Amino acid sequence: MNHYNTIIIGGGAAGFFTAINLAEQTSNHSIAILERGKDVLQKVRISGGGRCNVTHAEFEPKPLSRNYPRGEKELLGPFHSFMTSDTIAWFEERGVALKIEEDGRMFPVSNSSQTIIDCFLSLAQKHHIDILTSNNVASIEKSDSWKLHTKTDSFTCDNLVVTAGSSPKVWEMMRQLDHTIVNAVPSLFTFNTVDKKIIELAGIALEASVEIPQLKLESQGPLLFTHWGFSGPAILKMSAWGARELHESDYKFDLVVNWLNFISAQECFETLAARRKDSKKQVGNEWLFDLPKRLWKYLVEPISLSEKNWADCSNTDLQNLATVLTASTFAINGKSTFKEEFVTAGGVDLKEVNFKSFSSKKQDNLYLAGEILNIDAITGGFNFQNAWTGGWMIAREIGSRQ
Repeated sequence: MNHYNTIIIGGGAAGFFTAINLAEQTSNHSIAILERGKDVLQKVRISGGGRCNVTHAEFEPKPLSRNYPRGEKELLGPFHSFMTSDTIAWFEERGVALKIEEDGRMFPVSNSSQTIIDCFLSLAQKHHIDILTSNNVASIEKSDSWKLHTKTDSFTCDNLVVTAGSSPKVWEMMRQLDHTIVNAVPSLFTFNTVDKKIIELAGIALEASVEIPQLKLESQGPLLFTHWGFSGPAILKMSAWGARELHESDYKFDLVVNWLNFISAQECFETLAARRKDSKKQVGNEWLFDLPKRLWKYLVEPISLSEKNWADCSNTDLQNLATVLTASTFAINGKSTFKEEFVTAGGVDLKEVNFKSFSSKKQDNLYLAGEILNIDAITGGFNFQNAWTGGWMIAREIGSRQ
């Protein structure tokens, strides 16, 4: 049996952050990371298009916690101990400078996720942390100490930290340790539409308000046309906050879009009516509200206004146009994974975790961080911040007992 003071299951962001912080706080404390794959930190590698969206420039705990559809209440306390400013300082003290982009996302100045990976691997080597890849944990037993078995080896440890992400196999092991598992559903995805003409608008992006009336979901922000439907922050936020409701609807519903954001149909009608005064220009050739030309033509053609002059438009014509501009309806039929960063809602029930230490309320000396928990966030670096905060607090707790 290989014995360690602490074993961490999962060689991702939360696992490495826990291991490194624990090693820095303790001396002669043996630590191993067990990773089922051949490589570690794979999600870090692909995050942010290969640049690693480390965190988000939100520097107050309460507003930061509001970016977590699941975990908002639980993370508020931990964020008072370790949050964005602490993350920035942590990386900079270890030679990795971060930068803020216009939308608040934060990346390494190098623009490469390899910078984060190299930092972690270098610190793991410096502190003699054993990184054991191709070690897929097959079973976990609890007696006086923890016993772990893989296909090729067996281990014991005093403290067990589980940071294995949304692994159904590890969730089942947690269930066997008396934890409740909230079933997983996808989060952070784009919407597919049956409207094939949408393809002609691919690439257009604009600020818009969106809602799904039947599910009482709404969102606002940049909306992006894709070759299969809709994406962008407005859709991704909605997919996160409505993850369970959308799953239950089998991803079939009506999406209502206000292309003018917060302008009402009545306000829109009044603006359009003012265009009738002495205007001989065709509706299809004079796009208003700073809407892209392709989108304007797409919206006016189905209501037969493309070749009509503004001066000849009736109130009914303009009311129809106002409705199209403020409440276009699209039939959504299915979803697509957002890039390669697959995120799920689900995991260990949060009521069974002590968030002062990210420790299990069911088992002594068991700790959980990252996506193993029923915590997930909207896109923008927030899921990593959850990983850093959980890892840091676990390390502090275990370190204080040595």
